[in-house]
Amino acid sequence: MPPARYPVHVDAELDPSLSRGLWLVKWLLAIPHYVVLIFLWLAFFLLSIVAFFAILITGRYPRGLFTFNVGVMRWSWRVTYYASTLGTDRYPPFTLHDVPDYPAHLEIDPPERLSRGLVLVKWWLLAIPHYIVVGIFIGGTSVGLAGFLVLVAAVVLLFTGRYPRPIFDLVIGLNRWRLRVNGYTALMTDAYPPFQLDQGGHEEYDERPPVPGPTSGAAAGAAAGAATGS
Repeated sequence: MPPARYPVHVDAELDPSLSRGLWLVKWLLAIPHYVVLIFLWLAFFLLSIVAFFAILITGRYPRGLFTFNVGVMRWSWRVTYYASTLGTDRYPPFTLHDVPDYPAHLEIDPPERLSRGLVLVKWWLLAIPHYIVVGIFIGGTSVGLAGFLVLVAAVVLLFTGRYPRPIFDLVIGLNRWRLRVNGYTALMTDAYPPFQLDQGGHEEYDERPPVPGPTSGAAAGAAAGAATGS
């Protein structure tokens, strides 16, 4: 049975006709995007602080802030897919909106309400196990598993003109895990990210709602109690 639907959706389509050598300069071609993303992520951080207090007081993530922050994550994912994952040669568009014909997509289901207490702990305490896993996937000061796999794929692409499909599926799965954690820690959902590696360019899921993490209710109550007590 496919996994339950998670609110953060990550999809990608492998370009069937990738250039053998363009990946050598994609990081250079993406510099304009990196410059823009510096400012976008600064705005993302500041608006997330505003959203934190809005959720704490009202239990809602302001829709305009939510739409903007999802757009920043979407833009970043397209640039990552082009310059770091190497899954397409199509240059990423300069937009926060989804581009239906671009091969990389990210969507996050907007929540109706969010826990006021859970917002105090989910972005740091509850996410620690995922931070450890994602640190292994992506790496810190050294190249992580995803970077190593992309390097292998790049060498294969250089000599054969093909991106190995098993490596592609695994790399997308690692990035999907990372982006799910990003959506959770950015306060965009209360659904705890699953500890499962959903590989492949397109998600497969049933229509069951995601099951909250076993500590979510307790953590929310404890956080709310601590806030009331203080």
